[in-house]
Amino acid sequence: MAAPRKVIITCAVTGSIHTPSMSPYLPITAMQIADEAVAAIEAGAAIVHLHARHPADGRPDQSPDAFRPFVRDIKARSNGVINITTGGAPTMSVQERMQPALVLKPEVASLNMGSMNFGLFPMLNRYKDFKHDWERKFLESTKDLVFKNTFADIEFVLGAGTDNGTKFEFECYDTAHLYNLAHFLDRKLVTPPLFVQTVFGILGGIGGHPDDVAHMKRTADRLFGDAYLWSVLGAGRAQMSIASVSAAQGGNVRVGLEDSLWDGPGTLARSNADQVRRVRRILHGLGLDIASPDDARQMLQLKGAANVAF
Repeated sequence: MAAPRKVIITCAVTGSIHTPSMSPYLPITAMQIADEAVAAIEAGAAIVHLHARHPADGRPDQSPDAFRPFVRDIKARSNGVINITTGGAPTMSVQERMQPALVLKPEVASLNMGSMNFGLFPMLNRYKDFKHDWERKFLESTKDLVFKNTFADIEFVLGAGTDNGTKFEFECYDTAHLYNLAHFLDRKLVTPPLFVQTVFGILGGIGGHPDDVAHMKRTADRLFGDAYLWSVLGAGRAQMSIASVSAAQGGNVRVGLEDSLWDGPGTLARSNADQVRRVRRILHGLGLDIASPDDARQMLQLKGAANVAF
């Protein structure tokens, strides 16, 4: 019998979308982020996708000094692949968003593949009371916000990251983002294997219907053939259903509290590791094997943990 296909589980530990008032389980401090990341790796995640937050009020913090303590801690305590965001928060400039990956030179960094509306304001229909002033203002601001990722921005991030030997998780929120990536592939500014993370369910991007998932995969297959590895994340309550649909079609998966605070209807996820364990059970039920961090390094042709700057 052929060996089962190995699936990379990425865990996005905290992000910048959800605010501290939405869940007591959202990691905020460097110690909390490190503990959550290590537990997620122990539960089966090969890659941890990381943002930083200000410890006093949970605001997104894209300074390298905010990342350094927890990426060092995670590296010391695990073999997981560390993926540092260059998305930061939609309110930040690309120069600000790039700094942690530029300074710390991780194996993987995320890269958003196009400008888009990024509507988080519908969360105000669910959440009424906030601990910190910035939370409501941030959510309200997304009604009139374009998350800027121009061709010049993308080229800037690609150039800086490639010089550091960093590979990218290409975050594609709609069909046009796949074509943008194909443009950079044609120009030989990106190198296969491409790690393409298709994102479903963010207002301003493609929806979360199974037909949307199939459409994105068909488009990526046509544009990239065997030059890419496909991964999928579903925002909010669509997280596990989209993971199931995509895994059955040959995809890798991403879970974590950045993408969804929930572990079933009306039940808050108590940890990132809980979500990793849940998706791992789904993958095993489909007869699939779980990629280890070293499997992921080989599949994505990464430079190795010895070659980062932390």
